[in-house]
Order: sequence, then C-alpha cells, then structure tokens
Amino acid sequence: MFALGEKALLWPERSTLFVADVHLGKDSAMIASSIPVPLGATTESLCRLSRLIEQTGVSSLVLLGDLWHAKAGRSDQVYGEFVVWTRMHAGVKMTLVEGNHDIKAGPLTAETRIEEVSEPFRMSPFVLCHVPQVSDDGYVLAGHIHPGVVLEGFGRQSIKLPCFWFGNRMCVLPAFGEFTGCARVAPVEGDRVLVVANGQVLPVQTVVAEP
Repeated sequence: MFALGEKALLWPERSTLFVADVHLGKDSAMIASSIPVPLGATTESLCRLSRLIEQTGVSSLVLLGDLWHAKAGRSDQVYGEFVVWTRMHAGVKMTLVEGNHDIKAGPLTAETRIEEVSEPFRMSPFVLCHVPQVSDDGYVLAGHIHPGVVLEGFGRQSIKLPCFWFGNRMCVLPAFGEFTGCARVAPVEGDRVLVVANGQVLPVQTVVAEP
C-alpha cells in the first residue's frame, strides 16, 4: 500500500485506488447558501481524480465516503458533469462507501454505474469505512475527519498540514476535495503520520500543540 502526494492510497496488488471525502458540489452548495466562493472546485477535483486514474492505471476506485457534499450542490449542471466523468472512466470499477454527507445528498443514479455500499464493507484484508472505527474483520481504511497535524519550526513558526494517519488497527486518509480543510488529530505512540505538502508525502516524527 502506497500513500500518494495526491492524497490517495494505492494498492498495486489489487490495482485499486482509495480516496476519501471528495465533497463534490461543495462550491455550488456554499453559493446556494449565500457564501461567496469561486466555482470550479468540483471540476478541479474530478480532473485530479482523472489524472490519478491515468497515472496509476488502476482498474478499481474506492471512495471512502462523502463523495458529495450536499443535495444543494447537486445541480443538474454539476451532476451532469459528474455523469460524463464516470463515462470517461467506464473501464474502472467504482465503489462508494456511503458517508454521512452522501446519505443526506441522496443515492446516485444508475447511469453512474457506481456501486454504493454501507460501512463497514469488507475487502479482505481491509475493512472499508467512512467513520474511523476498529474492526475484528481486518485493518480499517476510513476518512470523515479530514486529519491534519500542526508542525512547528525552530523559529516557532507553525503550519497545519493534511496527513495520512496510520494506527495499529486503522488508517485515516486526508480529505481529497477542495474547500475541505483539516482537523488536528492526536496520534499516539506507535502511530505513523505522513503529511502531504506540495504534492509530496513526508513522514513526521514530532507533532506539536497549536500555538
């Protein structure tokens, strides 16, 4: 399993890519709520996913919940763009582990050909979830919390970066989508944290408190 700088996990043995929290339509939903943000986040997220699929050559894409942000963001235009995108990758099997935002946004239409499953969903040796949890059936891959850590330099400057958080029994992936931010997590001894910075994945040894 490889953590990629594009905030995805690659499982070469099964030709499978995992991403979490794409939050398509968030820009449209925010505008519908009178929050002024530039449009284009959905298009950018889909383009990034396309590049990942093409670069890795995977035959399977697993979305670990919150593919869509809200029902208000699923306008005919935005959803139509998404349907066209799925047709462009018709040779890739896509599975969505339903997240809390997906449930509120409503089921996908059949034309997307995306299999929707509930958590926990077993893909041995992994258990696929949206909400981080432990399972006796395998190592959990999850999203939901948009994990991040705060790093501090010698000059007391600090920065919060998205991260992959690997624990003994589960891995939490960073949010893939735009406008998602990240929430600080608290790794414990034995956990492994890989931050994502400028398209690179870097291991960190020290996690510090926010100033």
